[in-house]
Amino acid sequence: MPEKYHIHTEPVPPRWRIEGKLGIVDWREDCAGCHNCVKKGCVYNLYRDEADALHDQHDYLDYIYQCKGCLVCVQNCTKNILTRVVNPEYERLGDDYFTPDMVLATWFQAETGSIPVSGCGYGGAFSGKGFDSMWTDMSEIVRPTRDGIHGREYINTGVDVGRKLNHLAFDGAALSVQSPPIITTPLPLMFNTIPERWCRGPVLETLVGVAAKLGLFAIVHAADVRALPESVRHAVIPLLDDAGRAADFANAPMIIVPDSPDVLSGVAVLKGQNPQRIVCIRIKASPNAARRAVELASAGAEVIDLIFDEHGREEAPSAPRHARDVIREVHKALLKTGVRDEMTLIASRGIALAEHMAKAIICGVDLVSIDVPLAVAMECRLCGECVRGEVCPILLEEITPEYAAQRVANLMGAWHSQLLEMMGAMGMREARRLRGDVGRCMFFEDLEQQAFGRIFGKRKETSQA
Repeated sequence: MPEKYHIHTEPVPPRWRIEGKLGIVDWREDCAGCHNCVKKGCVYNLYRDEADALHDQHDYLDYIYQCKGCLVCVQNCTKNILTRVVNPEYERLGDDYFTPDMVLATWFQAETGSIPVSGCGYGGAFSGKGFDSMWTDMSEIVRPTRDGIHGREYINTGVDVGRKLNHLAFDGAALSVQSPPIITTPLPLMFNTIPERWCRGPVLETLVGVAAKLGLFAIVHAADVRALPESVRHAVIPLLDDAGRAADFANAPMIIVPDSPDVLSGVAVLKGQNPQRIVCIRIKASPNAARRAVELASAGAEVIDLIFDEHGREEAPSAPRHARDVIREVHKALLKTGVRDEMTLIASRGIALAEHMAKAIICGVDLVSIDVPLAVAMECRLCGECVRGEVCPILLEEITPEYAAQRVANLMGAWHSQLLEMMGAMGMREARRLRGDVGRCMFFEDLEQQAFGRIFGKRKETSQA
């Protein structure tokens, strides 16, 4: 049995005060001046130093929005003058996909390395769009040996990347066929190329360094690889815009080339130059992605990378589908052709939470690649000001490598713990076996159709974008 994979985490306080979600406002006109004010009993001591916080406060009173949401003070106030309010600055974080809750949860994980837990419970909807309409199976959570990060059973989160043999052949006791090249990553994820707006200061070098330290891989544009130190290049997967530049990366474990009409002939040339180097073909997620994936896989493609937009949607003229539906279609098409077990399928972008990683694997990919969560871990607020050419409010270019590296490592540690928790609750001990196992989850649309379809018919709105 291999040694358990572990990511070292340690607390890293934020450089800037976080935009908390909740605050408690009091209406002092009715205050009775109780000797034992409920605010003094706050278990988090948020109001104990209230006078000191107000002494030099001349702008937005953001300190009041650090409430953890236990609501003990609201419930116990004898005059009912305390009210919970939502921070207006918090509501400006992120966008309609990377919601403020996701941003805040990512900040917490990057700061502590722990799994986020809501202090006031979950009061939202139990189904939404995309991955939010998938409910994972937790039927095995009652077994003490499969208690996730605390369990006694070994849970392997590693996956293999590359072409696999469809059968084994032996000459006596010796294997008579040569195994294709394979690389193994201890987590079913890679770091995707970082958008240019975030490639400032030490960000790129830091992310590649973290990937190397954790045993992961980072996809980097070919033009940016030369600026990286030799000590971390073993973890770099170059993304080539021109296949002719592959000779510059002879030692790379894998290279990625964009799809094109003659991509297979280019792959043959690349494999001829170095048979032990894995060549991945990146195709755009679209309504034709399944057909194209089958063509490439049937022709011997080792790895196919489905690239979505930042919100996990395909490229389509109208009603783009979410990654959830595209991945399932591609996976089913490859299964029907009989080549799914021979190749590796990656989904890039649109992964916002650790649960999205697990759900994407359930839908049919072997692993995912992420980008936006890495920037959020370094305190990015997704405000878009850098896109508009304005000054970054968190001064990302001034971030120190040590600070950024530990924040990203903490996020990966939290994601690893969450994957262990989910797999343990499902009764799964291998991330490889989770691939395409839709029996480990329930889809809201299927349940709704089974329960109410014969009465009310099918929903008119079927898009999961």
